Amino acid sequence: MNKWADMIEVQPMVTKMLTNSIQKDRISHAYLFQGSRGTGKLEMSLLFAKSFFCQFREGVEPCQTCKDCIRIDSGNHPDVHVIQPEGQSIKKEQILHLQKEFTYTGLESNQKVYIVEDADKMTANAANRLLKFLEEPNRQTVAMLLTENGQALLDTIRSRCQIMAFQPLNAENVTKRLIQEGVSESSARLLSALTNNIDDALEMNRDDWFANARKLVIQLIEVLQEKPSEALLFVNNQWMAHFKDRDALNQGLDLLSLWFKDLVYEHIGLESSIVFITERERIRTSSYTWSKPFATNALTYILEAKRKLISNVHPTLVMEQLTLQIQR
Repeated sequence: MNKWADMIEVQPMVTKMLTNSIQKDRISHAYLFQGSRGTGKLEMSLLFAKSFFCQFREGVEPCQTCKDCIRIDSGNHPDVHVIQPEGQSIKKEQILHLQKEFTYTGLESNQKVYIVEDADKMTANAANRLLKFLEEPNRQTVAMLLTENGQALLDTIRSRCQIMAFQPLNAENVTKRLIQEGVSESSARLLSALTNNIDDALEMNRDDWFANARKLVIQLIEVLQEKPSEALLFVNNQWMAHFKDRDALNQGLDLLSLWFKDLVYEHIGLESSIVFITERERIRTSSYTWSKPFATNALTYILEAKRKLISNVHPTLVMEQLTLQIQR
């Protein structure tokens, strides 16, 4: 995603505020981008840097083809500096190096941009050095601090930044973004129902574990419908071999929950809401033998199972009890 026209669909409020500041030439010297992982903070900051440097932009849209735009995309622009944690934290030495870089005249202009990822991971010394940097702003210098936890930053740093709150992405936008990233529509719809975090969704899509988890959910449904007497055997021999710990089983239960939600959607005529779109025929067939009350009861049982996991009930016991409840 590299256009403001795209970003406005994902983060409309932040996009409007930033583009207005560019149009009116009222760019702040420091911004705090806060929001959960995968909501577009880094993309937004790099796009902003392009609009800041691009000499051929049309309105607010950077041209994307000039040397400034291309070098920002490649991470090689001499006057755009991105700081990331070294290990678990951003250290004082990294901020000192940044300050030293900014004492030099810009190589091609006096404009400079620095982006601090995971700004809440600055050590106390690094945060204090950055504060000193923010207290002496240069009109042609723009700072963008990116964080999932803005409250973890010093109040004195927050007060010197214009705060931009990034909202969680809705399922429709996540689906669109994933499709743009090359994810199939069927996988995109399923992933967007599980998470509104683009990065997490893309990681799950690349993971063979998730692909196998999806298959096991369908296989469990088949066993429950066609060979219910073998369901517990399937759970112990195949299901638990894959969903080995609480986190994994919790994700398996989320997938199972989505399947029964799809069954409810089939019963009430909301086919457009179904996320297991490659299993439409199976869901339709299931609706002939499993009623809407059955599906809603199954969802209740799954929710109870997730609560038991939180209460440290043994995962295998949780899954066995759930299987017996659905069989009744």
